[in-house]
Formats: sequence, structure tokens, C-alpha cells
Amino acid sequence: MTTRLRFAVAIASAMLAAGYARSASSQDTIPLPPPNPFRTAGPAANPSETTAPAASQDDIPVPPPNPFKNAAPAPIPSETAAPATNPSKTAAPLPNQDKTATPAPIPSETAAPAPHQYKTAAGFWQETDDQGHVGAWFLFVEKNGLYEGRFVKLFKQPGEQRQFQTCERCTGDQKDAPMLGLTLVKGMKRNGYKYDGGTILDPRDGTVYHAQMELSADGLELSVRGYLGIPLLGQTQVWTRLPDDVMAPADIPEESFAPAPTQQ
Repeated sequence: MTTRLRFAVAIASAMLAAGYARSASSQDTIPLPPPNPFRTAGPAANPSETTAPAASQDDIPVPPPNPFKNAAPAPIPSETAAPATNPSKTAAPLPNQDKTATPAPIPSETAAPAPHQYKTAAGFWQETDDQGHVGAWFLFVEKNGLYEGRFVKLFKQPGEQRQFQTCERCTGDQKDAPMLGLTLVKGMKRNGYKYDGGTILDPRDGTVYHAQMELSADGLELSVRGYLGIPLLGQTQVWTRLPDDVMAPADIPEESFAPAPTQQ
């Protein structure tokens, strides 16, 4: 009995071993069914909940900035930038040529000189008598530091019958010298606006007087005083300056002297 029982157990064991071997062999040869995507795959990742840690900058490109969200606002010039310079406050404005520029003067032969242009008695002068009659024009020049004046133009006086052409009553090197170019004022030494130490000739009778002169501050008038003895007893005339171009250089008479003696 015992022997039969053991034999049955051995047979059962062998059968179980064979069945197990067949079962293992069938698992190697039978293909597995494909996975069910709806059952075995995990749910799609929610970026806002299950996003993996950010990848490195080398793997994931950085998206361009959103200009409407991330860009810093443009600076306001009045707050972040220095204000532009106001030319009217910090720099001298350019002159308006049409408004402020002074037009260049047009040269004129008879234009009056600028104030204080004349500093000395040199130049042309007009002699006028007490009745306002113009008697002559004089030209004053400086010679060796002294001033002298000569006739350069003569005017016929009202009622004058004869106009002398030469100084018949003069003496020395002016005897019978032509009136035009005859030097009447000689040896005037300048001291600022005043002149003295000289003489003045009266060609009508050849008399030589002491003389003084004084130039006005603007240089346009010349007070000429001739006297015998002391200045208090003399007579003063006020002459008026003429333009420098009142006579052409070719028309200005040279200084006149007595004619050279004739050889017999």
C-alpha cells in the first residue's frame, strides 16, 4: 500500500513537472498583445502642473520677449533725458541779416564825415565873412611839424570891380606871387585843439598879423584869429570844414611864390 502510494505521488509529480514545462514553453512562443494606449499610457502632462524642470539653455531655445508684456517702457524725455538746450537762453542768437544788419554806406563825394573823424586842422576849409559871403577856400597841411594854409579857390565878392590875380603888396618870396596857391597862414604849432605861434597874411595890403586857431571838438569848425600886439584886440572868423574830396587832386593849386627874376 505504501509502495503504491509513493508510485502514484511520483507519477503525479512528473505530470505536474511536464505541465509546467509546457506552460513555460508556450509563454516564450506566444506573442504578447500590444499595449492598450488608453489603459497603459499615462495621462498627458499638464504644463502648468506636471512640467518637468526647465531644460538647460543649450537644449531649449529662449522665446523672444513679448514687447507688450516684458519690454521696459521707453523713457520719457522730460524725466530720464537731459532737456534740449534752449538757444534763446544759453547761446547768442544769430543776427537777423534782414532786420539788424546795417547796410554798407554808399560812398558819396559830398557826404559829411563821421563825427570826430578829424583830429587836426589838416584839410579843406571855407572862409566866410560876417555877411555870409564866401571869400575863399583854404587847404591846410602839416609841414615840418607846423601847420600852414593856402588859397586853393577864390570867389568874387559882391560889388567887387577887380579881382587881384597876384599879391602885389606882398614882400619877400611872395611878392607878386599868384593868389591861387598863396600861403596866408604860416608856422602854426599844434597843442591839442589849439594852434598858436604863427602868422596870417592880409593879401589886400600885405600886412602880416599874429595868429591863433582853435579846432572844434568835432573837427568841423576852425576859429581863426589875427591880431596885432595882443590877441584881445584881434578879430576872429569861423571857417567851415569841407569834404576831403571837394577838389580833385589835379585841380589843387601848388604853393605859389614870387616869380623868378628875369635875366637881362
